[in-house]
Amino acid sequence: MTSSRVFGRRTTVEEPVGAAAWPDVNTRVLSKLPLASQAPAEAPSPLSVPVPSLTSAAAAFASSPNGGSPPRVPSEATNESLREVRRLCLTRIDPATVANVPPERLRFDLERLVSEIATSNRIQLNGREQRRLAEELVDDMLGMGPLQPLLDDESIADIMVNGPDCVFVERGGKVVKTTVRFRDALHLTSICQRIAAGVGRRVDESSPMVDARLKDGSRVNVVLPPLALDGPCVSIRKFGKKPIDFERLIEFGALTPPVARILEIAGRARLNIVISGGTGSGKTTMMNAISRMIDHGERVVTIEDAAELQLQQPHVVRLETRPPSLEGRGEITQRDLVRNALRMRPDRVIIGEVRGAEAFDMLQAMNTGHDGSMSTIHANTARDAMVRIENMVQMGNSGLPSRAIRQQITSALDLVVQVERQRDGGRRVTQVTEIIGMEGDVFTLNDVFRLEIVGEDANGRLVGRYKTSRARPKCQERLSYFGLERSWVAALDEASR
Repeated sequence: MTSSRVFGRRTTVEEPVGAAAWPDVNTRVLSKLPLASQAPAEAPSPLSVPVPSLTSAAAAFASSPNGGSPPRVPSEATNESLREVRRLCLTRIDPATVANVPPERLRFDLERLVSEIATSNRIQLNGREQRRLAEELVDDMLGMGPLQPLLDDESIADIMVNGPDCVFVERGGKVVKTTVRFRDALHLTSICQRIAAGVGRRVDESSPMVDARLKDGSRVNVVLPPLALDGPCVSIRKFGKKPIDFERLIEFGALTPPVARILEIAGRARLNIVISGGTGSGKTTMMNAISRMIDHGERVVTIEDAAELQLQQPHVVRLETRPPSLEGRGEITQRDLVRNALRMRPDRVIIGEVRGAEAFDMLQAMNTGHDGSMSTIHANTARDAMVRIENMVQMGNSGLPSRAIRQQITSALDLVVQVERQRDGGRRVTQVTEIIGMEGDVFTLNDVFRLEIVGEDANGRLVGRYKTSRARPKCQERLSYFGLERSWVAALDEASR
């Protein structure tokens, strides 16, 4: 494919005032204009919205260890020149053809087009500004616009957009504000709609909330006006390209080798595990690490609202919920999927997050031969997790007595792993708790490991140590069945030294 097919005669796309600078790739070219030399000087620009400076993406990395020196802020004259070159570039691009051009080829052709237009119209732009403009155009056409550089940065864990002029990121456990900007709210809305369309969903005024995912598995939540008062809000939870295992978690200081060994044994011995923690504490990452211990001969069914688990086994069936249509029909909930999963001959059922009445079906699965099932839950402590599960079961089965629900919980669950994002930005395992049984109406728990913070190091990082319980585990019979009882005792002995 040659450049002439992409950048042919000057064309324009009709769009409302304030629309995004780049029309959707499926938009048809409605009319054609004469060449630049023949166009009337007073012809109105199809773009009537301000364009962010080319250095906005670079400024977002000013606080990065590899970010270098702060970027130069363009003058108003430079910004006007950039807007003019951008307008002229868009009139030379065929949207229907761009969708089939590889990104690298498109970037090369756009750099050449920007240089050609700047030279022919005597607009002064240096080589760096021309390259930046070409990159912004490519990101708007094929990527996530101003968010693309943030998505490509491996040091960023979360991206939080609070309207077109307010973008925060989490780097190294700390939330910092960036200088990334969108042209206006409509530009940000178009990016949100592109994300939702990528997973077969829609987001607009009639359906202003959506959970979606990107191609790399990153989780996205979008809230549009009128629910969001300050413009569209986007929350992106990024997932690294390399799966995180226990070895890397130990390097990050999330846990110690003995704790990792206990969790490995729990995964191999097919204990039923709930991973508890707050938002952004690393629950899904921990579940992915434990799931690496699943035998490759087992059939695993995963159930999620937005698919984000990264299981490495060959026999995995991934199920995802479906929201209702605009008419309020066709909704498929997690509870529906859990019930259906039990008919699919699973060895294990893994639920991305329990947040409602599906908790009852999860307990039923764990109690009916699907040992080794796992899920996550939002709670501050292991005991709080038990109470939350009880409350969620009552949401869908209000006629069950509390004692019957608690007995069901104690017979179904074996281990609660509590993770926490602490004040120094680190994510750590704070409790590994075994569910022993009940004394009256109270859950009896045994903290196999409990983290105690003892101080800080010279860099402000928290220093802690694990207190270990040597009580006889409730799951001792299961450990013996898999030949892992001695490994469990050895890990506790190592932690006690």
